[in-house]
Parts: sequence; structure tokens; C-alpha cells
Amino acid sequence: MSSREISDAKNGITSRREYGFRDPVVRNVVDKFVSRSDVGFEKYGSTLDDERRLKMKGLQKYLNDVQEELMDAVLYIQAARDELQDLSEEALIDRFKAKETHV
Repeated sequence: MSSREISDAKNGITSRREYGFRDPVVRNVVDKFVSRSDVGFEKYGSTLDDERRLKMKGLQKYLNDVQEELMDAVLYIQAARDELQDLSEEALIDRFKAKETHV
């Protein structure tokens, strides 16, 4: 057994698949999903499939989790918009200052 197979067995990984990606964006997203799953397993000691099969969490809790995540997403969108606005305003101020020094 290879060290990777031993590590997989310890961490409950039962199978691995290799994919060819034509789109690096998709590959990056898949990599993030795998990484996020690893973090969740490390933190909670179970997978989403475990939670579902073993009835560790019911439908209401899943829906509540989704709602909270989407609420967080809306906050992140607003923060990003505010940051973009700040950057735009700073760029305008910088352009204005540059014009003043050339006059």
C-alpha cells in the first residue's frame, strides 16, 4: 500500500478519480471543492454524505445552513462593491491630482 493509499484509508477516502480539464476555471473550482471538503472533514470528522445517511442533520438544518451561507454571500457582495467604489473614487482623485500638477 502506498503512503497515499494509507492516508486515504485513514481519512475515509474510498475512491479517487482523475479528470482532464479543458477549462482551468473549472479545474480551480473543483480543486476548491475538494479542499473545502478536506477542511470540513478535518473540522467535523464526517462528510456531508455521513450527515445525510446517518441522519445527523435534518432538512430544516440544511435549509437553515443554506440561508445563512447565502446571507453571508450577500454581505461579501456588498463589501466587494464598497471596495470597488472606494478604488474607483481613489483612482478619480489620483487622476485629478495628476492633472493639477501638470497645469
